[in-house]
Amino acid sequence: MATTGLGLGLCLCLLAAGCVLAVEAAGRPDGMNVLFIVVDDLRPVLGCYGDKLVKSPNIDQLASQSVVFNNAYAQQAVCAPSRVSFLTGRRPDTTRLYDFYSYWRVHAGNYSTMPQYFKENGYMTMSVGKVFHPGVSSNYHDDYPYSWSIPPFHPSTEKYENDKTCRGKDGRLYANLVCPVNVTEMPGGTLPDIQTTEEAIRLLKVMKTQKQKFFLAVGYHKPHIPLRYPQEFLKLYPLENITLAPDPWVPKKLPSVAYNPWMDIRQRDDVQALNVSFPYGPLPDDFQRQIRQSYYAAVSYLDMQVGRLLNALDDVGLSSSTMVVFTADHGWSLGEHGMTSAAASQQGRIFPYLDPFSHNLGLVPQGQSKKVVELVSLFSTLAELAGLQVPPACPKTSFHVALCTEGASIVHYFNSSEEKVETEDGCEDNNRCHTEEPVAFSQYPRPSDTPQWNSDRPELKDIRIMGYSMRTIDYRYTVWVQFNPNNFSADFEDVHAGELYVVEIDPNQDYNIYNNTLHGHLFKKLLGFLKH
Repeated sequence: MATTGLGLGLCLCLLAAGCVLAVEAAGRPDGMNVLFIVVDDLRPVLGCYGDKLVKSPNIDQLASQSVVFNNAYAQQAVCAPSRVSFLTGRRPDTTRLYDFYSYWRVHAGNYSTMPQYFKENGYMTMSVGKVFHPGVSSNYHDDYPYSWSIPPFHPSTEKYENDKTCRGKDGRLYANLVCPVNVTEMPGGTLPDIQTTEEAIRLLKVMKTQKQKFFLAVGYHKPHIPLRYPQEFLKLYPLENITLAPDPWVPKKLPSVAYNPWMDIRQRDDVQALNVSFPYGPLPDDFQRQIRQSYYAAVSYLDMQVGRLLNALDDVGLSSSTMVVFTADHGWSLGEHGMTSAAASQQGRIFPYLDPFSHNLGLVPQGQSKKVVELVSLFSTLAELAGLQVPPACPKTSFHVALCTEGASIVHYFNSSEEKVETEDGCEDNNRCHTEEPVAFSQYPRPSDTPQWNSDRPELKDIRIMGYSMRTIDYRYTVWVQFNPNNFSADFEDVHAGELYVVEIDPNQDYNIYNNTLHGHLFKKLLGFLKH
């Protein structure tokens, strides 16, 4: 299965997929609680996005209370950089995190985070599971105590995620990509996301008795690889019903720098056994189908955890006073995203648990928006929804500024029509104005012009090229330029390659017309934003 910087496929991409849902509940006079659910590598294979195969009744139920944004984008499609970006409200060039190996407070600036801001405004802030990426990039403690009121919780079985726990046909254990398991045979007799749900439910029960508002962040591992999930979910997706990707080929005019050789999956035992040639060798069709089958199964497993969590919110009587946000850090390919808000009824249960094995109700979002939005806007958006003062827009150079954001609030989209939003009179801040053409910007680093072993996740010292993308409702424009990791500078006079796709005629972004089109105005627009 070939994948590109932004094409369809089964690997991380430059602008990748996922979905963001938020429910704004009619709350107490002193403001709303926040339940912030973040999942790993979720592309929009969900019923609320029109997928006919997936069983995701609980996420779809959340969407039915919500407004879903169909075009929301991560600022870098790698876990740590994306999470630090939307949790600080700063873009990767400002956090200076493109890999996993630096802590922004030390290497960039002492930036406040979204949970820190809520904490400073009287909220009890709690982290369960994978919210910040663990390790150096969050100072080994998930940015505690800055961001959280109590030490973050990590499942005890998290450390086994990449171990040999997948039983092969020969009875031996492997570290596979495709890994349906008997949960009772797993270390501890459970899985990380199950433990995460249990701890989050415990904390909700504790907060039921408290008068303090809370910000509870819950991070799920799946459907991040390895695709390790309870084996019974395979029954939902018979292999004969699984199709291949619509465009598994490498586009002819794709620059080699944009191609992702999917090293993350090549390292798995079952993929290594296929002896696929590097970098362009395709995976066998039958194995592609197994990957897609397991991805769907992992999404339904995730849906069950989300359903249990939201049902617990009902059980403790907090649904009507809690804003729920659901987002992915990035996807596993499609270049879409979403976000929502709507008033929830206080009559009866809002989130009754729906069993993925017996429910497929075809629930539709309460509202949908095609507006282009960015995950970096989450900080300012949630602050506004919660009734807090929206942090100011960052100045051009903000390394010395503790509290500011580079993403404008998108609350004005929640109840607006799909008509163009006119520019506000007298608005001098282009980062805050409601412009006629919403634009999303993202970036992705590369170590070289041609695919090599570290192309998908180069360390800072190895980055030589940076891809900058500009996405509107009509097109996606990308330039790959020379980058100096020693001073974090991009040289836009040294363009290595480019991409331009017109969405209306090429929705899957298979036909690059960069070399056949005059696009100087797009380059000027991209450069103007980056120098803003």
